[in-house]
Amino acid sequence: MSVQNINVALIGNPNTGKTSVFNQLTGLNQQVGNYPGITVEKKMGFCKLPHNIKANILDLPGTYSLNASSMDESVVIELLLNKNDKLYPDVAVVVTDVENLKRNLLIYTQIKDLEIPTILVINMSDRMESKGITLNIPYLEEKLKTKIALVSSRKGLGIDSLKELIVSYKTIPHEPCLNASVIDEVYFEKLKHAFPNQLLYKLWLVITQDVNFSNLDRNEIRSTFTKSHSELKRLQQKETIKRYQFINDVLKEGLKVDASMAKDIRAKLDRVLTHKIWGYAIFFAILFLIFQSIFSWSTIPMDFIDSTFASLSSWVAQELPSGILTDLLSQGIIPGIGGVIIFIPQIAFLFLFISILEESGYMSRVVFLMDKIMRKFGLSGKSVVPLISGTACAIPAIMATRNIENWKERLITILVTPFTTCSARLPVYAIMISLVIPKQRVLGILNLQGLTLMLLYLLGFVTAILSAYILNKILKIESKSYFVVEMPSYKLPLFKNVGINVVEKTKAFIVGAGKIILAISIILWFLASYGPGKDFNDAEAIVKERFANRPLNEVQFENEVASQKIENSYIGIMGKAIEPVISPLGYDWKIGIAIISSFAAREVLVGTLATIYSVGDSDNESTIKSKMQKEVNPKTGEKIFNFASGISLLLFYAFAMQCASTLAITKKETNSWKWPAMQLFFMTGLAYITALVAYQFLK
Repeated sequence: MSVQNINVALIGNPNTGKTSVFNQLTGLNQQVGNYPGITVEKKMGFCKLPHNIKANILDLPGTYSLNASSMDESVVIELLLNKNDKLYPDVAVVVTDVENLKRNLLIYTQIKDLEIPTILVINMSDRMESKGITLNIPYLEEKLKTKIALVSSRKGLGIDSLKELIVSYKTIPHEPCLNASVIDEVYFEKLKHAFPNQLLYKLWLVITQDVNFSNLDRNEIRSTFTKSHSELKRLQQKETIKRYQFINDVLKEGLKVDASMAKDIRAKLDRVLTHKIWGYAIFFAILFLIFQSIFSWSTIPMDFIDSTFASLSSWVAQELPSGILTDLLSQGIIPGIGGVIIFIPQIAFLFLFISILEESGYMSRVVFLMDKIMRKFGLSGKSVVPLISGTACAIPAIMATRNIENWKERLITILVTPFTTCSARLPVYAIMISLVIPKQRVLGILNLQGLTLMLLYLLGFVTAILSAYILNKILKIESKSYFVVEMPSYKLPLFKNVGINVVEKTKAFIVGAGKIILAISIILWFLASYGPGKDFNDAEAIVKERFANRPLNEVQFENEVASQKIENSYIGIMGKAIEPVISPLGYDWKIGIAIISSFAAREVLVGTLATIYSVGDSDNESTIKSKMQKEVNPKTGEKIFNFASGISLLLFYAFAMQCASTLAITKKETNSWKWPAMQLFFMTGLAYITALVAYQFLK
C-alpha cells in the first residue's frame, strides 16, 4: 500500500500550547527554515498516522485573527488563501486553551469561513477540574460544525484521538459557522455577483489585508469595491462584534464554569511577580541564579570535553602516518572543532533556563514588568522579547521584531538588539573569565566567575537600552504606540518541550558554528603552516644559529622552530601587519588574527586561537585553556592573557558587532545598507575605545 501525504496546518493564538501539540505530534522529527523570500521562521514536522498516512505538520506563527497587523500574521493569511502553495493545508487544526476559549475561537470562526476542513483542539484539559470547567462537546461540535479533540499536551492525553481526526479530515463539515455577509449584506451581495466562483470571505480578506492571492488581481478587486480606510476598519470591527456574539451564544450552553471549584493562585502570583519593587528583585535574582549555575554546573563536562579533544589530537598525531593530512587533523580541524564543542554544556544550560522561563508563563510577566522602563527609552514592553531572545542569537531576535507594529520602535529594537549578549559571545566570555578571573567565592556563596558573567550580560542589556534612548532622540520618525501583552496561565514546564527546545537550539548553534569553524580552521591551518621566504623555509637553521651558544633540548628546539615558522607564515605576516592597531588594547598579532576571523561568527575566536596555538606545537595533549595560559609576550616575558588584556578583550566582544550574519539580517529587515553600516561603525568604534581605555587603565 502506498503512503499518502497530507498537509496539516497548526493555527492558534500565542500561549495556547500550539507548539506543545506540535512537539507531541512530531517529537524531534522537525526542521526549521524560513518562508521563501522572507525571514519569518517556518517550523515543519513529520508524523506517521494510522492507515499508512504521513502528515507534514506546519506550525504556523501565533496569531489572534486574520486581520493582520504583523508579518507573522500575514504569513498565515497568505498560506490559507493560496491553494497553489505546496504547503496549503488539507486540514487546519486550530489549537485553543480551555481557559481562554472565547478569545481563541475568533480565528477559528474566520478559518471556517474559508471552507477548509478544520479540527478544533481544546488544550489543557488537565486543568478543567481545578478551574471548575465543564464542556458539552457534542453541542460544541454541532454549533461549530467541526470535530473536537480534547487534549492535554502537557500529559500527552488526547493526542491519539487528534491523530484519528486528522486521518478522517474528509468527513469534517466544510460550511462556515456564520455567513460572512452579516458584515454588510448589500456590499457582499455585489461582491458575490462580481465574483461568483470565489469565496466571499477570501475576497474580503484580499480587500482588507495587504496579502497576495494568486487566483485574483488584488488591484482589480480593490478598484471595483474600494472603500475608505476608516470604513473598512468600521466593517472589520463590526465583523469582530458579530463573531463574538456568535461565540458567546455557543459558549452559554457549551461551557460552564463553577468559580467556587476553581483553585486559582494566578492572581496572587501576579501580584508578587509584577510588583513594582519585588517583581524586579525576583527577576534579577533569577538572572543571578542562571549565570551562577551556568558556570558551576558546566565545569566538569567542559573540562572533560577539553581534555578529550586534546587527547584525540595527540592520538591522531601519534597513530596516523606523519604528513600534511595528519597535521591538518591534529593541528587544525580537531583543535578548531574542539574550541566550539567545549561550550555545549554552557550553551545547553542557557537554553534550558530560557525554555523553562517561557514554558512557565513567566516571560510574559517580564515583558509586562519592563514596559514602563522601556517606554522611557523609546521602546515598549514588546521590545523585551527580542532583547531577551538575543541571549540565544541576534538573528531570530531581530526577526522577532516583526511583531512590533510601530516602525520607529521596531527599527530602534533592530539596531540595539546586537548589544544583548548572545550565545556566540558565551564561548569568548567563558574562556577569558576562566583565564583572568580567580575561581573563588565572594561572601562565601557568590561564585566570582559567575558574577562576572552576569555583569557582562547586564552590561550588554544596559548598553542596548542607553543606545535606544539616544536613537529615540536622534531619529525623527512620527509614530504611535499601543502596548498589549497577554498573561498566560502559569504552568509547570513540560519536560518534553524543554528538552526538544534545548536539543534543537543547541544543535542549530553547534552545526551552524561548526561549519564556519571547520572551514576557517582549514584555512588558518594552511596559512599558519606555510609561508614565503627564508625566514619560514630555513626556520631550523635560523634557530640553530640563534641558539648556537646555548644548546636546547629536543622539545625546546621544536617549540622554537614552531614559533619561528608561525611568526613568518602567511598568517604571521598578516597578524604583524595589524599588530600596531591592536597592541594598545593589549593584544598580540595572534589575537588580531582571531578577531578578524571571528567576524564570520564571534565564537570562532576560541577555535581560531586553538588552531593557531596547535600548529607546530609538540605538546598535543595540552588543552586549549592551558595553551592560552602559557602564551607569553616574547618582548616583555609577560603573559598575553593577563587581567588587563583579558578585561579588554571581554569588553571588546561585549560591544563589537563581529557578526556578518547579523549585519545581513539587519539589511534584510530594514531594506537598506544604511542601518547595518551604522551598526557596524558605532559598535566597533565603541568596542575599540572601551577596550583601549580599560587596558591602559588596568595594565
